[in-house]
Amino acid sequence: MKTTVADLILQRLRDWGVDHVFGYAGDGINGLLSAWERAGDEPRFVQARHEEMSAFEAVGYAKFTGRVGVCTATSGPGAIHLLNGLYDAKLDHVPVVAIVGQTARSAMGGNYQQEVDLMSLFKDVANEYCQQVMVPEQLPNVLDRAIRIAVSRRTVTALVVPADVQELEYEPPSHAFKMVPSSLDLTWSAPVPREDDLRRAADLLNAGEKVAMLVGQGARGARQEIDSVADLLGAGVAKALLGKDVLSDELPWVTGSIGLLGTRPSYELMTGCDTLLVVGSNFPYSQFLPEYGAARAVQIDVDPTMVGLRYPFEVNLVGDAAQTLRRLIPLLGCKVDRSWREGIESKVERWWQVMERRAHTSADPVNPELVFHELSPRLPNDAIVAADSGSAANWYARHLRFRGDMRGSLSGTLATMGPGVPYVIGAKFGHLGRPCIALVGDGAMQMNGINELITIAKYWQDWDDPRLIVAVLHNNDLNQVTWELRAMGGSPQFLPSQELPDFPYAAYARSLGLAGVLAAKPEEVAPAWDEALAADRPCVVEFVTDPAVPPIPPHATWDQLEKALESIVRGDADRVDVIKEGVKSKVQEFLPGTKS
Repeated sequence: MKTTVADLILQRLRDWGVDHVFGYAGDGINGLLSAWERAGDEPRFVQARHEEMSAFEAVGYAKFTGRVGVCTATSGPGAIHLLNGLYDAKLDHVPVVAIVGQTARSAMGGNYQQEVDLMSLFKDVANEYCQQVMVPEQLPNVLDRAIRIAVSRRTVTALVVPADVQELEYEPPSHAFKMVPSSLDLTWSAPVPREDDLRRAADLLNAGEKVAMLVGQGARGARQEIDSVADLLGAGVAKALLGKDVLSDELPWVTGSIGLLGTRPSYELMTGCDTLLVVGSNFPYSQFLPEYGAARAVQIDVDPTMVGLRYPFEVNLVGDAAQTLRRLIPLLGCKVDRSWREGIESKVERWWQVMERRAHTSADPVNPELVFHELSPRLPNDAIVAADSGSAANWYARHLRFRGDMRGSLSGTLATMGPGVPYVIGAKFGHLGRPCIALVGDGAMQMNGINELITIAKYWQDWDDPRLIVAVLHNNDLNQVTWELRAMGGSPQFLPSQELPDFPYAAYARSLGLAGVLAAKPEEVAPAWDEALAADRPCVVEFVTDPAVPPIPPHATWDQLEKALESIVRGDADRVDVIKEGVKSKVQEFLPGTKS
């Protein structure tokens, strides 16, 4: 039997160690599907309910395993559907390779069915590498390069393979003019800055009296080094949202998330410091960093194109986070005055007291903060957690205290709705023995999460640990946008755009053979989590929450508060509850025991 181009593609993926491909069938990839059947489903084809979900699952797989994610789709509409998930990968610097079909070469340019100019379509999202395979001899080079570039540059690459090319007999590139060979070997090096630059950075950091650190996902492999640097400098450490799992939240000098969804100690850390060290973070909101001129700053990032973007740094060190910090540590002095660090730890301690009070503030019927507060101590030490975009991201950022080997992520830069459930599906295939939890709003659940429960039902019995929990905040409101309308534009809630139809999430899960738990009262929240974590199959936990509990930034400006009040005056349908819950939440910060 001849070896086709499609056979070679799957063989090369196996050679690269790719064990799963997330996709959806279509006649534009029939050659690949036939090759999959001949290959005994290796690498395994994981069928989502929609191509966008395939891309999100590849992103979740890549985020939580550190390996390249691969997705596939047919020509035309299937390829188009991949785009949102691929942009999520690109903007969060996640390695994903898309392999898509195309109409036969003989039909190209003929306005043929499902013919789309895929090279133009993918030009932006796969700008680092996007190639169309026109003859068998282009392989394996183009596939090897797509994987190398995706992994080394942490980005999206794409291969477009016309339907007829997939079924051609494979001919390797010959030892001839205009033929390009390839190889599988991939070695890594960890770049480090020059010694002179390290000394400049150390001199700046040693001169500071109030040092703050900000770490992001690029610092994930540098936990011990960050701990040593923070201890030497007497620094507090804030975490960008994509770096939430870089450091344990049980460390008393870790202030938690930064930004609009961040904590008050992180805000005060940045406003009070005179020196800033940023490690592996591309946090974009400079208004949450020190005032320009108020602090001297150093940045460490492995990508030379991403340094110097967010703050007027005096020293930009291009290098691997762990290797660079190791070389920096011997050059740092130990600060004797620990008053700055002690003040940070005191504020962190008070913050967690405030969070506990806010979680136990009464609501109608359930305070969403209570849902996350009760989950936090119950999280298994090896849990993988994904939050969807929306108000769930607020509570994920503020209430969950990560520890141990916990991993967590969300759509950080694109901030798209809908990746929460497919993220944990992808994560589950990468970590069959780890519990996975998706925290989603009912808007995201109705957008696509409900359908992906069918995917979970299809595959869950193959997992070593069957625990995959989808927690739904059921409030019948697109809550984050509602609050953005109030806080940013002073607009009242616009019900035709914000109000969601009711849906029985837990009951629907049970109809699929999954577990389903409903918690509609505060006293039912903790038992619901216990039941879900003890379930012998994936579980949907439906929490009926109060949409009037505000995701108030702990550092909300007077302008934001005034606009929220303006929306109430202008006739917000929920205005009485908004006033009541907003005041109750905010007053927790000023109760006895919350001031120094």
